[in-house]
Amino acid sequence: MESQANNPLHGVKLVQIVTELEAHYGWEYMGHIISIRCFQDNPSVTSSLKFLRRTPWARTKVEHMYLNMLKQQASKKES
Repeated sequence: MESQANNPLHGVKLVQIVTELEAHYGWEYMGHIISIRCFQDNPSVTSSLKFLRRTPWARTKVEHMYLNMLKQQASKKES
């Protein structure tokens, strides 16, 4: 079995990613950065999860947004 030590998303559930992004950025900003309807039109965690689980390209964008948020938070802690 391969180790996931270098994978920052290992063990992080999609619900946690969406919830943390929404708390940090808000739906409006998320919908502006990633133009998908589940972030723009009556957004909710539930609708977002349904869409992201079926749509790999959108999930990849959300995961990248999450990783960028983590990098920003880490750089602020170092400052």
